Amino acid sequence: MGPFGLVLHHDGHWSHEGIRFLNPKLRAAFDKGVRFLPDEDRFVVQLGQFRGQIEVEEAAFFVREFEPGSGRIRLSDQSWENLDPASLQPSSLDGALLCRVKRDLSASGVLARFDHSAQADLLLAVEQAADGSFQLRVGANLQALPGL
Repeated sequence: MGPFGLVLHHDGHWSHEGIRFLNPKLRAAFDKGVRFLPDEDRFVVQLGQFRGQIEVEEAAFFVREFEPGSGRIRLSDQSWENLDPASLQPSSLDGALLCRVKRDLSASGVLARFDHSAQADLLLAVEQAADGSFQLRVGANLQALPGL
């Protein structure tokens, strides 16, 4: 199985051979069908019996929701994970926040990019300490944000 022109762009839109997907239900199905194959170190989209390799511009998963009370994030494939605040970093493309997810598939994890609303929710939970560093409030706890 090799690439066949399916691209997941850094801003979350999909295209095939340069044609952008416009149907929101199709985009949602493709988002939900993204899989990482650790043995092959590549990403695919799985829709029923169809499975095809995808080119990923930056991140294969997108953070759709951040829960400040629990620190959990909902990803574009509809899975939930605990956010690792130490993995937060800005995108080199436009400064949007990225984090590492799916550590059960890869020790270093794979990149996930925050949607605007999830990033806004996360930033509302950031506090500046007396020493000028930033911390993330998750419930009653403060967690350091060394990458920001």
